[in-house]
Amino acid sequence: MERIDLKKLDPEFKHRVAGELGGEHIKKCFACGICSARCPIEKIEPEYNPRKIIRMILLGLEDELLKEEFLWHCSTCYTCQESCPQRVNFTEVIFALRNLAVRKGLAPAGMAAAQNLLSQQGRMYEVGDFENEKRQEMGLPKIKGNPEDYQKLLKK
Repeated sequence: MERIDLKKLDPEFKHRVAGELGGEHIKKCFACGICSARCPIEKIEPEYNPRKIIRMILLGLEDELLKEEFLWHCSTCYTCQESCPQRVNFTEVIFALRNLAVRKGLAPAGMAAAQNLLSQQGRMYEVGDFENEKRQEMGLPKIKGNPEDYQKLLKK
């Protein structure tokens, strides 16, 4: 069993999570484990455990939690929310944690690549002549990239 260094605990962390959009209800959670029992990601990847994440929030293990790669593994299936007796919107809590991690510069490398693509093309993948021709054959309008819109959003 791993010991927790009490000096690393931040009792204000749960309040910061609760102050984030999506994290408002985290303090209602009493860690019953229903979210973990129904989580499809936990079945595939045991490192991802909603109950463990909640405990880390409530204990104040901010640095350890925000650095964890499993924070980015949630599939946003909302199964955890549907079964929570306290109506803790755990998927939104994950979004709040991700936002905190990004602000600290702890986003995974793929996020920087996605930001570059949005900045350059206005979308996550390039839509060229071939794709637009196929769209026209199906009666769909051409897609034009609008990177300017995303450049405004992505400015720090």
